[in-house]
Amino acid sequence: MIEQIIGRSYWFNLGELKVRFTFDSQTQGSFVVESGGGLAPDGHAETVKLDLRKIRDGVYLNSWTEASGATVTHVEDFANATLYSNVTVGGTLYNFVGTIEEA
Repeated sequence: MIEQIIGRSYWFNLGELKVRFTFDSQTQGSFVVESGGGLAPDGHAETVKLDLRKIRDGVYLNSWTEASGATVTHVEDFANATLYSNVTVGGTLYNFVGTIEEA
């Protein structure tokens, strides 16, 4: 159930890109960029409107658009602590595979 992640914070570790993400509600999330890896400034914080959908228990499709116009689409596999991320910044698509850890 989506309710299991609402109100919780997680570390999304995608190598050089590290983000602390909080699921504020099913339709809203907030994040702080701990290390931007050249894609976002360190310390950048934002609240975004989420399109969060359950694929199966412990696995979610999550997407949002940031104020800068950057788009993010994740497959968040909490059951296996694995994150698959596609980020578009300035018209360039970046693909990442990383880890999820509860903060």
